[in-house]
Amino acid sequence: MVEKDGALSGSDAEASGQAVVTVPIHQVDGARVSERGDVLAAEEPLEIRIGLGPADCRTAHGVSVTMRTPGSDFELAVGFLFTEGVLRSADQVARVRHAGRATRDGGRNVVRVDLAPGVEVDLGRLERHFYTASSCGVCGKTSIEAVETCQVYAIPRGSGPLWDPDVIHRAPDALREAQAVFDRTGGLHAAALFDAEGRLSSLREDVGRHNALDKLIGAQFLANALPLGDRLLLVSGRASFELVQKAMMAGIPILAAVGAPSSLAVELARDRGMTLLGFVRGGRFNVYSGGHRIQGVA
Repeated sequence: MVEKDGALSGSDAEASGQAVVTVPIHQVDGARVSERGDVLAAEEPLEIRIGLGPADCRTAHGVSVTMRTPGSDFELAVGFLFTEGVLRSADQVARVRHAGRATRDGGRNVVRVDLAPGVEVDLGRLERHFYTASSCGVCGKTSIEAVETCQVYAIPRGSGPLWDPDVIHRAPDALREAQAVFDRTGGLHAAALFDAEGRLSSLREDVGRHNALDKLIGAQFLANALPLGDRLLLVSGRASFELVQKAMMAGIPILAAVGAPSSLAVELARDRGMTLLGFVRGGRFNVYSGGHRIQGVA
């Protein structure tokens, strides 16, 4: 059981700080200059710590620092640890809480994930990933073989729903309409889950695309809802190797991106039997792998 210091959408959000900030600017419109306030997406560091050891003798280890938009910090922390292969199931987690000193706005930028006594993890997997930039995610992974060692859920190559292209065509508009913070700032990535009928079931936003996905997967992890074999994942930006890897860890068979995929993302998707779609916008998309899950594609 996870003690969450209140509901994830309640005390977690409150203790995380503000998702948006207002800054004074000068706006130049032709030759006219005016002063006004502009709403921006907040970006602050989050340190993720793990608590290990017997109940009466715990030790804390810092495992990552990521630049993120405050909010859903518990989901982000456990989602990151799961998609990086440190955690495998929710019953390994005893407690998730904020730690450290409060910031000027009352938020907190440290999350501690205490594991159940007796749970052992390989912290060496994370030594080279201690700092994570919001723009690039966990950089430096160069081989598909490294993913094999931590994959929890295999993606069945021949089962699952057959997706109607029209459902996929409608998904970007549904994603955009549900981006509440993007509406105010214009500066956030999003990751969302859809069912085969085109219903949006969950969405998370963040200044970093990989953080948005970790928040999304972390929520499903804490709800014991993994694997997500009947869902489509749509991301607002490009499809990187890392996003394919994280989707694969959650057992998601189909990843659709508004932008382009990278070459290694395509290679990994093909190797693992995932469906990868790119440039999903304007009633069109490209199928880079796994076309058998899309109606009308051989």
